[in-house]
Amino acid sequence: MRVLDASAFVHDYTTEDQTASVPEVAEELTGETAYQFDALTGAGMRVHVPADEAVVRVRRAAGDTGDDGVLSRTDRRLLAAALELDAVLVTDDYAVQNVAEKLDLETEVIARDGIAERRDWRFQCQGCGREFDDDEGRCPICGSELTRKNPN
Repeated sequence: MRVLDASAFVHDYTTEDQTASVPEVAEELTGETAYQFDALTGAGMRVHVPADEAVVRVRRAAGDTGDDGVLSRTDRRLLAAALELDAVLVTDDYAVQNVAEKLDLETEVIARDGIAERRDWRFQCQGCGREFDDDEGRCPICGSELTRKNPN
């Protein structure tokens, strides 16, 4: 089974495998891509609503990698659906791929190169330069904004 992100509809992805997606993907699509979602649903694509427990598991993994602040609600629910359905996640989103790697989920990319390795992001204060493991939004020392920093 393949769980489809919006990029699958944008790039007219096709597969012989069974497919699924989440309702939030349909909300992101417009024009012809929205019709493609409806057409695939009519042809048997499963529209899956993941359980809250799976979404919490995704949030924990995204917190561990430092991607929680950049994942959308749709991204989290796609990852949770792939977990529950034991499916391959079809996405071009690097942050989604990074969290999927943390969760031991297989991903398939469409129009971009996939990630080369999983990263556990660090956060650096733009004011004092201190680094933190977690994204607190603002530095607890000086109050300046934190930004993601490549750990390598």
